[in-house]
Amino acid sequence: MARMHSRKKGKSGSTKPTKEKSPVWVRYDPEEVEQIILKLAKAGESQSKIGIILRDKYGVPDARKILNKRIKTVLKEKGIASEIPEDMKNLIKKEIILLGHLEKNKKDTSAKRGLQLTESKIKRLSKYYKRAKLLPEDWKYDREKAKLMVG
Repeated sequence: MARMHSRKKGKSGSTKPTKEKSPVWVRYDPEEVEQIILKLAKAGESQSKIGIILRDKYGVPDARKILNKRIKTVLKEKGIASEIPEDMKNLIKKEIILLGHLEKNKKDTSAKRGLQLTESKIKRLSKYYKRAKLLPEDWKYDREKAKLMVG
């Protein structure tokens, strides 16, 4: 699939194996994996970072196959999940960083273009999340609130 703004072809990504069950060599029970997820979430790690830590430190290749639910679902059940989805939060952080850069470098036109693209991605993603009912219908993006919320 082509990239949205760069008019280039995208890199092909790897695919996960299609096995339905967790591997037999995993040493952790579902309860233990859930406790590790909760510990990492309380330490301030994001959902994707939790998955990477589970893979690299604990040898859990896919938490979803062990728990039969996603990391996000586990966090929602325990009331730890954030109200804004992780990809939206990352785009907002990127925009705040770009705004800080543009305050120092006012003539950086490529950064201005990057800011425009990031804003459009945030708007597009918010429309999707409103349709999917992951954000409230009256949610509106505001830069000042975003600085307080993320930064």
